[in-house]
Amino acid sequence: MDYKDYYAVMGVAREATQDEIKRAYRKLARKYHPDVSKEANAERRFKELGEAYEVLRDPEKRAAYDQLGKNWRAGQDFRPPPGWDAGFEFSGGGPADTGRGGFSDFFESLFGQGANHRGAGFSRGGRVSGRGEDHHARVEVSLEDAFNGATLGLKLRIPEYDAHGRLTGRLRNLQVKIPRGVTSGKRIRLAGQGGAGFNGGPAGDLFLEVTLKPHARYQVDGKDVFLNLPVTPWEAALGGKLKVPTLGGAVDLNIPAGARSGQKLRLKGRGLAVPKEAAGDQFVVLQIVAPPADTEAKRALYEQMAREMPFNPRAHLGG
Repeated sequence: MDYKDYYAVMGVAREATQDEIKRAYRKLARKYHPDVSKEANAERRFKELGEAYEVLRDPEKRAAYDQLGKNWRAGQDFRPPPGWDAGFEFSGGGPADTGRGGFSDFFESLFGQGANHRGAGFSRGGRVSGRGEDHHARVEVSLEDAFNGATLGLKLRIPEYDAHGRLTGRLRNLQVKIPRGVTSGKRIRLAGQGGAGFNGGPAGDLFLEVTLKPHARYQVDGKDVFLNLPVTPWEAALGGKLKVPTLGGAVDLNIPAGARSGQKLRLKGRGLAVPKEAAGDQFVVLQIVAPPADTEAKRALYEQMAREMPFNPRAHLGG
């Protein structure tokens, strides 16, 4: 069945207060009441109006409608999840009771099918209960905290409705455990920390999407860590052993003789270590850096090297 946009039916914004909803209902009810209206579609519009008002005037039903309808738009096919139709009974006597038929299929699918469908009034033989809405947020984590694991204090503004049906934000302080080896894009689930349930239903969950903060020294790709390592021309030419920083502490790295600028050397298992998975690696990217010829002696040494070690690194380009 098609999703019904009750806010559009009422001609109010989704953030409308209860007073604004009430005023809109009274105005439109006078316009479309079948006993006085000359509008061609008055009876249909009056029924739609009464149905919309019964939902939006009740904070619990409005919150349930907003939660279930957040992924639908007018005209789209609507199928509520199982268990949302329990506990409602409907009877006449409401403000929109015209004696000319019951609720739409959309309304009954959302809030349950009861006996004596005569109008938009209702009484509760039971009360619908439902799970609270899941909330989503992002959390920025330093690379060191991702490598070692940490507990972070977070301040999050959680959306909720007040007694007047207005959407507000409540500030919450949370202590969140960041698991060791977490990577960008991973989600941390905090069970029961989402929106409150309805009429005793369970609370929703809070999902935190992890984003790693940029690092001054390392770059990260998934579980792998990359480090640009400056080396001198003679270290690259002769090779040797160098101390190299990693997230877990400095280690010795063997530089092969004749190393090239841009060459990648692998430190196995020195990346992010995700529990129950193979650890990532650290890749060291060599960057050959020549010392400046800023004295006469240094310039003379470079000139001597040019004479004694003729070498054209561009020979492969031709010309």
